[in-house]
Amino acid sequence: MATPFLVSYDPASASNGISLQQIAYFGRVLVKAADVAQIENFVKQNFRRLDVYVDATAITSTGDLVDILNAGAAKIFISLDQLTALSEEQSVPSSRLVVYTSSDSQVEAFQKWVCQHIEREEAGLATDASAVHAISVKLGLNPEAQLLYRTYSGDVTEAAIKDTMKQGAVSIVPATALTVERDESSGKIQAGSLIAARGVADQGNGLYATTVTDERGTCLGFVWSSDESIAEALRTGTGVYQSRKRGLWYKGQSSGDVQELIRVGFDCDSDCLVFVVKQIGRASCFGPYTGLSRLNKTLQARKADAPAGSYTARLFNEPKLAQAKIMEEAEELCNATTKEEIAFEAADLLYFALTRCIAAGVSLEDVERNLDLKSLKVKRRKGDAKGPWAEKAGLVPTAAESKPATAPEKKEEPKADDSRIEMIRVVTASTPAEKVQDYLKRPSQKSNDAIVGLVKPIIQDVREGGDAGVLKYTHKFEKATSLTSPVINAPFPPELMKLTPEVQEAIDVSISNIAKFHSAQKSSNDTLQMETMPGVVCSRFSRPIERVGLYIPGGTAVLPSTAMMLGVPAMVAGCKKIVFASPPRADGSITPEIVYVAHKVGAESIVLAGGAQAVAAMAYGTESISKVDKILGPGNQFVTAAKMLVSNDTSAGVSIDMPAGPSEVLVIADKHANPAFVASDLLSQAEHGVDSQVILIAIDLNEQELQAIDDEVDRQARALPRMDIVRGSLEHSVTFVVKDLEEAMALSNDYAPEHLILQIENAESVVEKVENAGSVFIGQWTPESVGDYSAGVNHSLRKFSIASLSVFILTLPATYGYAKQYSGVNLGSFLKHITSSNLTADGLLRLSKTVETLAAVEGLDAHKRAVSIRVAAMKQQ
Repeated sequence: MATPFLVSYDPASASNGISLQQIAYFGRVLVKAADVAQIENFVKQNFRRLDVYVDATAITSTGDLVDILNAGAAKIFISLDQLTALSEEQSVPSSRLVVYTSSDSQVEAFQKWVCQHIEREEAGLATDASAVHAISVKLGLNPEAQLLYRTYSGDVTEAAIKDTMKQGAVSIVPATALTVERDESSGKIQAGSLIAARGVADQGNGLYATTVTDERGTCLGFVWSSDESIAEALRTGTGVYQSRKRGLWYKGQSSGDVQELIRVGFDCDSDCLVFVVKQIGRASCFGPYTGLSRLNKTLQARKADAPAGSYTARLFNEPKLAQAKIMEEAEELCNATTKEEIAFEAADLLYFALTRCIAAGVSLEDVERNLDLKSLKVKRRKGDAKGPWAEKAGLVPTAAESKPATAPEKKEEPKADDSRIEMIRVVTASTPAEKVQDYLKRPSQKSNDAIVGLVKPIIQDVREGGDAGVLKYTHKFEKATSLTSPVINAPFPPELMKLTPEVQEAIDVSISNIAKFHSAQKSSNDTLQMETMPGVVCSRFSRPIERVGLYIPGGTAVLPSTAMMLGVPAMVAGCKKIVFASPPRADGSITPEIVYVAHKVGAESIVLAGGAQAVAAMAYGTESISKVDKILGPGNQFVTAAKMLVSNDTSAGVSIDMPAGPSEVLVIADKHANPAFVASDLLSQAEHGVDSQVILIAIDLNEQELQAIDDEVDRQARALPRMDIVRGSLEHSVTFVVKDLEEAMALSNDYAPEHLILQIENAESVVEKVENAGSVFIGQWTPESVGDYSAGVNHSLRKFSIASLSVFILTLPATYGYAKQYSGVNLGSFLKHITSSNLTADGLLRLSKTVETLAAVEGLDAHKRAVSIRVAAMKQQ
């Protein structure tokens, strides 16, 4: 199913051409190997979606060439000298080697090399190209391996590629020269035109016969394509075809049963175009799925919406049960003897094994791609059974037979808390008003005096000891004893920000959206000039804070999203010096996603420290850490206390954003709300920490409707890896049952939540009733997760408990150097700004991969599920 061209891709300049996701439409990509480990990682990360060809001509070690093949590279491009060296590796299949030649003499040398590898009596026959072809067949090379691959010394043109195509060769085209857009003014080559050029059109209608299959090759239908529909399919990334009656046919435009484009190509003789798609919604009329495909689809649907009490639901919600059943069925398969028994037990094992996969987000396609990857292994392990299993099967003597010994007693593991995970329920109509207010209180924090007492000595040590003081506490708290410097400076080494293409693309999309939204806010700070009376001109203008320090937490989750939400506005504002601070890992390294964001926003340095020591380092400066004028970013109580202490120290001359408290969300839901969506939004905040608080305000819901939400909360929570954190958070979280919308909004405004989610009918019309909130998420297709990552609004919100604040007053004009951070009193001093996100179903679908990728990086599964549950619900409609 290969395309008539091969796209070469340089990850370092990915933004200058079509994306890796778009390259995947053509099934294969060529990357140049410089760093072997980096290339191996690239191959492994992208194996699931496309064949990776590697230009390995710069690799000198034969072992490295084998390692690249072993990682799953489809082919490697090598020189004749490398080919000669590899010929000694008997396990290297020639079908995965492409020899680079640049002259006729090298072609002749290649012919001679081939001759040396066939029987002696035939060696003298290979004197021309046709003989080389015959020898290639004798050597067992597959037909595609005999193709010529052509590169271009200058700018490649569409005409040159099509000419090469006619000659039966494959053009190597840089990703930067291609486009999937239909705008010819860019001067780039339209990929759709190249695809169409290879097709054989039907003589009757001039269209291309097209088969549509899913990822496993199951036929979903037979359709027609045109030059225009091919180009539109590549542009939109969906199934677009040519209807002989209606023109362009966007599959699923009316039914909702859309097709996500995965790959496009041709059959072996190019007279049939092949579209590989991911079917969303109902499949075609070609017949139902069968066998493993049917089981895969059924389990995926059950995961999204398993009937309450069903056995499959139990397997998804009780991992230990699934593990036990897999071991049970594996043993029964081993003990089966007849053909019927073996088939029966194998079917059971496949069912439970695939259920385990789907529960972990692994599809049958993922499993099959891993099987394909294993088939590409050049060097294989011996494959003996491991000790206990070998003993059980009688392959080796048992431990008792070979060496009598008393097995050590196993320590009894503590029993897991299996109680129901649920929130406190309060019916406001039957609860005294003062009791309702008590339930609205945030979770209690440690005594401010106790925290301050712990933080003060740390700040003092850093202020007096500088770098040594910072390292002292980094060694103590982060266990990063190998660190000898508390900071890394730009430009940051590429090896510190190695990311998968998916994560890098997700971060790039998010940074772009955040930058667009914050750039649009500049107009509110434009210079204002007016003549209040003749000869009297008043003006107002803004200037960026010169030096800012951005604190990125690194406690229970990795948070590149916070780095983006702080770093991008600083970049857009024009701050001259941006300093990141984030706790390192025990080995002294920093999260690569955070380093990448720091690189993208132009940060000067990253302080390798967390807690009060990081705050003090940025507030006062050290030998190697720059002093800043303002510190922003969330953190725990120690970070908050440190920020408040340094901001009240006039000698520090530093301000802060606002003391941050635990994360919180308030969801308002009525009878139209989807219980699964409500639960996913509550859990997406509960997983932040045990001190997080989530609140549900249920408008006139009956017991059955409330129970449906409670059941979803319990079911979804048990599927989360951070279940214990969620349980701790929900113990002090509350469901308020109110009579109407007016009471719900009054309660919400009183609480003033950090995140407010409106899962109610006509949600947009209710926004005008919002008086107090950090950020509002409107309607069923707008989970809080999109605001946390990629929609564009800022998730670094002002969340704090009034009781924890130290109040101080500044008289104007600002003294003690605070003019660096504060402007004079103006209208903005009296305004509060509330951000809002409002996504359509299509908008969420387009953004879902980006949000899910970043949530996976941060290990916040509930955030990811808040999106994936909605996407799955779309497929059911």
